[in-house]
Amino acid sequence: MADEARKTRNFGESYYLADTTVVPYEVRQGQYGQAEVFNRATAALVNETPTYETRGEYEIVKTTGITILKGGRVYWDRSASTATYKKVNDRDFYLGRAVQDSSSTTPTVRVALNEDPRYDLDLTRDSFTTAIIGTQALGGLALNRRGGALDAVLSSTNEAQKLDALSLDGVEAALGNAIVEFAFCVPSDGAGTVVDVSVGIASATHATDADSIAQHLLMHLDANNTNINFQSKDGTTTVTSTDSTTDYTEGQTNTVRKEVWFDCRNPADVQIYVDAVLVLDSTTFNVSAAAATWFLLFHIEKSASTDTYEFLLEWLRARFAEQ
Repeated sequence: MADEARKTRNFGESYYLADTTVVPYEVRQGQYGQAEVFNRATAALVNETPTYETRGEYEIVKTTGITILKGGRVYWDRSASTATYKKVNDRDFYLGRAVQDSSSTTPTVRVALNEDPRYDLDLTRDSFTTAIIGTQALGGLALNRRGGALDAVLSSTNEAQKLDALSLDGVEAALGNAIVEFAFCVPSDGAGTVVDVSVGIASATHATDADSIAQHLLMHLDANNTNINFQSKDGTTTVTSTDSTTDYTEGQTNTVRKEVWFDCRNPADVQIYVDAVLVLDSTTFNVSAAAATWFLLFHIEKSASTDTYEFLLEWLRARFAEQ
């Protein structure tokens, strides 16, 4: 029974017979789909067997002008050969998690290769409560699943309508150094004026008006106005819906997807990012007086009208840390 198994390579390593020259420190996608780095200062020639590393921390050149937050997901833009915050319709692939913050002016980002810990809260993964107001019908008012996304549809029925999803689990009032991430598309924003969409974190939901929730930090969309707005309230300080000067484009493709981050590591001055760019940096979103548990919240509402709307929430999730 001897020699039944022999180790062929170390954990975190991969190697191949090179059919072309491999440049120093090349980043590539390996045969199992994982990210790999050729961690050598000299090239590997044809018919050499270079060793790639699939684990460890690496300083990687980053797309200019974007911020990546500590713990955030990092992707490899294959066509540009830079690290970035998302993938598109290309050969882009997942790199790992950022080890440190990397500001918009920093040329590199430190990445823990192939690490991908589970998010603490995830509205499109975990249980949530909902209370639908209005007449539900096939092809009408509905909160649908579209793969891993939530698709909310307000119908033309002339009545008040509300769809919501409030996470069953939450986080302490102090927010636990939370970073909240969500992404969305607006397949159809109708032609009316009375629809309100809110996405973010809050102490509760509301039957008719998310603005009335006592404690909240939300993105806010108004009917078919494409402005992306943000607002907050903690019982002491209120910031009303404020235009971020960024807009969404109506549609349902990954080219019009918008990604938003709430950096809550300083609850007295939450920083907000849209597509990895800081917005409203002169506005202080102060939620430090919050006293209740925070929950993930998606909320869409309209007063009685024939206005229609469709909103696709692709993800809404949060991660926590000691610092």
